Amino acid sequence: MATDWIALEKKYYMQTVRRQPIVLVRGEGTRVWDDKGKEYLDFTSGWAVDTLGHSHPVVADAVSKQAHTLMQTSNQFYTTPQIELVQALVENSVLDRVFIGNSGAEANEGAVKLARKWGRANRDGAFEVITANNSFHGRTMNMIAATAQPTHHKSFAPIPEGFQYVPFNDVEAIMAATTDRTAAIMLEPVQGEGGVNIPDADYFKQVRKWCDEQGLLLMLDEVQTGIGRLGTLFGYEAFGIEPDVVTLAKGLGGGMPIGAFMAKEHACALVPGEHGSTFGGNPVTCAAANATVRYVIEHNIAGAAKKQGAIIMTGLKELKKKHSFITDVRGMGLLIAVQFDREMSAAVLKECNELGLLLNAVRPNAVRLMPPLTVSPDEISQALKRLDAGMTAAAKATPKV
Repeated sequence: MATDWIALEKKYYMQTVRRQPIVLVRGEGTRVWDDKGKEYLDFTSGWAVDTLGHSHPVVADAVSKQAHTLMQTSNQFYTTPQIELVQALVENSVLDRVFIGNSGAEANEGAVKLARKWGRANRDGAFEVITANNSFHGRTMNMIAATAQPTHHKSFAPIPEGFQYVPFNDVEAIMAATTDRTAAIMLEPVQGEGGVNIPDADYFKQVRKWCDEQGLLLMLDEVQTGIGRLGTLFGYEAFGIEPDVVTLAKGLGGGMPIGAFMAKEHACALVPGEHGSTFGGNPVTCAAANATVRYVIEHNIAGAAKKQGAIIMTGLKELKKKHSFITDVRGMGLLIAVQFDREMSAAVLKECNELGLLLNAVRPNAVRLMPPLTVSPDEISQALKRLDAGMTAAAKATPKV
């Protein structure tokens, strides 16, 4: 008798996640299989996590080798995978130092702690961080507060203080919000969870200029955009600036849970005893991340992501011409959204699931495509055909009101 995994989950798991009715048991590259043997093209890649696809040999081998060598010590001691990883990150970026944690939320928490300590020493006790509307920075209490979306706040009030919110892609709003309490500005190069919102080409150059004039830290949340997702190794490269702080997670570990915040030397305000993590910098996760980062660099995977993203965008623009219910197609690299004239994302996911294509409903009226950076042109062609059919069926099932 087959196990009813979904029934077991509903019985034992805390019901905090909206899941699709699919139990995945195996993955290889861009493809995954469920417990019934059905194959899918995975254009979610673990929410932009599986940089090189599912179970890429270079990542799996690094994990296996390290797990058989040394699994966990603590940051009381040095470990070689951690040092090799931070070396790779620093030598291929404009940042100088790295702290390794376990998730994107932890990385952003560390960055905010750093900003507050830095503001205390360099801006007469300034502690506030400016973030943008529709941002998403994590689900800890502090990062819920940093996330400028009221829907994330209402269930957990009172939320922590110390954040000011401004519209995204609006430099004048940042200028108006800056006070003597402001220590830093924290922005996503492209807002992922907010709907794949892309700023004007000169937005970040203007923000950088303002931070330089006012003596503020510019911190970029690259949890979703880092490690090749936008077609460059780091998202800041796509906008021609140098940030003071960058946070990473998702794609950094190639499928393993890891986060990091990086900073230029002048921003490294934290001293021993002020920040730490029991599992942060774990040898196994660092081995996986080191293998991922070096493979991405050595094989120009970011360049491939830019090329394949252009193919997807071309295909989606053709679908937009075909379907009047598509109101917008936007993206950079392999972080892409399709927006509709009605709330039909749930129906699109349902229809695409049936057709063997996994997507993410980033908004009730928009779906997000974020396949592995190793996705092939043939897989893209197949995915576009399935998406076309899925959207067509979904539009019929959810007529415009």
